[in-house]
Amino acid sequence: MQKKYLIVIVGPTAVGKTAMSIKVARAFDTVILSADSRQFYRETELGTAKPDEKELAEAKHYFVNTLSIHSDYNAGQYEREALEVLDEVYAHQDVAVVVGGSGLYVKALCEGIDEMPEIDPALRERLNQEKETSGLEELVARLQSLDPEYADIVDVKNPQRVIRALEVIESTGKTYTSWRKATNAVERPFEIVKIGLEMPREVLYERIDRRMDQMISSGLFQEAEALFPLRHLNALQTVGYSEIFGYLEGQYDQEEAIRLLRRNSRRYAKRQLTWFRKDPEVKWFTPDQEGDLFSYLKSVISE
Repeated sequence: MQKKYLIVIVGPTAVGKTAMSIKVARAFDTVILSADSRQFYRETELGTAKPDEKELAEAKHYFVNTLSIHSDYNAGQYEREALEVLDEVYAHQDVAVVVGGSGLYVKALCEGIDEMPEIDPALRERLNQEKETSGLEELVARLQSLDPEYADIVDVKNPQRVIRALEVIESTGKTYTSWRKATNAVERPFEIVKIGLEMPREVLYERIDRRMDQMISSGLFQEAEALFPLRHLNALQTVGYSEIFGYLEGQYDQEEAIRLLRRNSRRYAKRQLTWFRKDPEVKWFTPDQEGDLFSYLKSVISE
């Protein structure tokens, strides 16, 4: 039986993952599965840096614009659905490409989801109530105290992720990190080849600022204003929208909202790099090392 390969392209936001994934997919005449949880939702167009229509036409994409922001979705569901897609792809192709910056979703597909303990709904309700009365910042501070390793990589703007970690810690007396590392990775019926894209921090931060300026000029504030009545939905608790929601709520002016958009996007990129650099299987390249990257892929993928 012909060996199958999954090329996984990871890295921080704005580093050029979309462009590189399309080049790789075209070189191997195959498809792309997005592992960026922010790009799943149809209603969030500008704030998530999705592939544009031209890019979507250059290679077939899965898991882009496939969900409504009203949908509940998690990494376990993604794992099951992505494996089903790969079964279909591998029926007639030997290579598939996964690209994204959501470390948990990449991990779910490559290694499987760790079994977490059942949580008492009353505890979840209490933590959600604490968020409403005391604010998310207080819960984040508690997480930083109880599990600093996970607090260093989690999206602290996402209340669902913060609350999920705290409910596991409070239920079991063990850190969320220890639960995430508890089980062995599952065996997959394909070889996984991990590529990481990186660049000097100052260059990356300049790219993030330019991208944010482009999003704003394209109508990001107007898009967020249209979504403002739905700001309680988990899909909108993310960098690119929460900062504008604060402005629309009158917490600060537009200039401050733009400053926060840039700052939080840079912090998001830093968390992504922290996550992926802990994976020894990732082979790192800069976007301008395209020749070296393709030489590496050809050396590990048998024709």
